[in-house]
Amino acid sequence: MLFHRNHRAEMLRSAGVALVLGLSLTMPSVAETAVPLPQPRPAEAPAAAAAGGDTAPKSEEGNAAAPAPPAAPEPSACRRALTGDIAIAPSIAPIHEANGCGGDDLVKLEAVVLRGGQRVDLKPAATLRCEMARAVADWIRDDAEPLAESLGSVLRGLDNFDSYECRGRNRVKGAKLSEHGKANALDVRSLDLANGTKLSLTDRGLSREIREKVLWSVCGRFTTVLGPGSDWYHEDHIHLDIAQRRNNYKLCQWNVYDPLPETPPLLPAERPSDAPPRAAAVEQGTAASGEAADRQDEPAREK
Repeated sequence: MLFHRNHRAEMLRSAGVALVLGLSLTMPSVAETAVPLPQPRPAEAPAAAAAGGDTAPKSEEGNAAAPAPPAAPEPSACRRALTGDIAIAPSIAPIHEANGCGGDDLVKLEAVVLRGGQRVDLKPAATLRCEMARAVADWIRDDAEPLAESLGSVLRGLDNFDSYECRGRNRVKGAKLSEHGKANALDVRSLDLANGTKLSLTDRGLSREIREKVLWSVCGRFTTVLGPGSDWYHEDHIHLDIAQRRNNYKLCQWNVYDPLPETPPLLPAERPSDAPPRAAAVEQGTAASGEAADRQDEPAREK
């Protein structure tokens, strides 16, 4: 009896194991039924981005190249020629003001370098077009310095009365634009020598020969020279510019006056306090003249 019970339990356990094994072989797994496989990649799809790269789409503006900065203008022939062994003249930005003032190719002429290496300082530095700065440098190196040497010294400075200034001629309101307003003019008061001598170009106490040498040199180099005698605006300085005119016309107006006498002339004596009124004095003088004439005629009548 006991044998039959144990045999039956053993048969039931064997049937249960067989049933579990059968179910595991015929039913799909949870992973196989819940996660579908990806579709194949289309042949016309774009290539994948490099690993780790930026896969975000970029706009056309982002892909466009940034505009290149404007190229610096080529230096002018004057700028290339005005080297440091001729002048200390750094380039400055163009100036464009109202009424046409200013210009391009400008420099700040601080000093002219002589052939021996000495500096002739402009006091103050002059704002000029490069061409005008070169004309000033050539005049100082070729004419003014030999003049200083003939006087036994070396040129050391130039008194700059005016260079660039946005204004009309002679500072008259409404007048035509001055060459100063174009950075094309320089006003000079004096040339200063190393021995302390100041050659004031409009000083009549300065030798006439020296002033005439300066006159001949500047009138040969610049197209406009204005000094004493041109107008009362230029009685105390010399105006130089290189204005271009038709037929290359030049204007040189500088009267080199005779030097003042070393000894001033004697002034007339003061009128005595007891002198008669001027009208009466004139009448007395006339009467005296008539009497003298009568006395001269008397001998003749007596004959």
